[in-house]
Amino acid sequence: MSFFSYQTLKKLLFKLDPETAHTLAGLGLKAVSYCPPLQKCLTRHYFVTDTSLEQTFFGRSFKNPVGLGAGFDKNGQYITAMPAIGFGFTEIGTVTPKPQDGNAKPRLFRLLDENSIQNAMGFNNKGSHYMLQQLKKLYFFDYPIGINIGKNKVTPESEALSDYETLFKAFKHYGDYIVINISSPNTPGLRDLQNENFIKAIFKMAKSITDQPIFLKIAPDMEAEDAIALCNTAVEAGAAGIIATNTTIDYTLTDSPYKKDFGGISGALLTEKSYQLFRAIGKELYGKTMLISVGGIDSAEEAYRRIKAGASLVQVYSMLVYRGPALIKEINEGLIVLLKKDGYTHISEAIGADWK
Repeated sequence: MSFFSYQTLKKLLFKLDPETAHTLAGLGLKAVSYCPPLQKCLTRHYFVTDTSLEQTFFGRSFKNPVGLGAGFDKNGQYITAMPAIGFGFTEIGTVTPKPQDGNAKPRLFRLLDENSIQNAMGFNNKGSHYMLQQLKKLYFFDYPIGINIGKNKVTPESEALSDYETLFKAFKHYGDYIVINISSPNTPGLRDLQNENFIKAIFKMAKSITDQPIFLKIAPDMEAEDAIALCNTAVEAGAAGIIATNTTIDYTLTDSPYKKDFGGISGALLTEKSYQLFRAIGKELYGKTMLISVGGIDSAEEAYRRIKAGASLVQVYSMLVYRGPALIKEINEGLIVLLKKDGYTHISEAIGADWK
């Protein structure tokens, strides 16, 4: 059964500027959320749930382990449409205290031959007040939501903690978990905050404000030893988990004529780099904290590889652009098959299998 050919739609969208295409895709998702019969029909088709995939975290039920990564739904406008394209949870943002336009356009590029994307968006979003209004509308919507937070571009590094404090106070009663984003390459100086002193300070501040689960999202461009040390610091400071990884600024990964010398690369080009760092983190931290893997996940096999390396959940974003919602269904259905093939009756048995 197919409601439309995504590959046909993709041909039309790819004739447009990437950011325009993104906006149109968002409008389509909003339309779905305003049409309950269509949403119900799409959900029935794309949303996969099975007892072997269902998990409970933070007191919330995750019907399947595949979520939407941060960056697509920057303003929390498409939350209710996410089950209709198969996601078991969503992560909204990155949201900053004040609205900001982001970096100058063009700032989003397709690396077509390599099923990848390069973006220099710069946390363009409508700000925390707008996001709060979106979340307040979700009175009866029972679906796991993460909120990804970051500092405003104009906020100097010395005052970054204040921005994050504002955001923790704003969202302390909303969402199921909060993600500290200090790993985007598109806000000047942001990655400089990936240091032990700042990590200790931000978690101390956050824990004084909220008891929500707080995750740290890290970049893929650190040496494994440094990444592990940073993650250990975060866990010791109270992190509920680690999300690995954000986009990469390793431009040696491609010779594409479409690549730029700025912005972060995601998609297939990031797959192996993201996996290798995640695996190193998993070896050290599996069993000590919750791990979520993101970066170039394009199949059930790749998702399963991350799960065996320690991921309780996985996230997809860029590959959705190239494959459409059928990818999410394929990953979840494929995971059911792979679990059975290895003799597992539940995904929890496979999580961290490489280290058991």
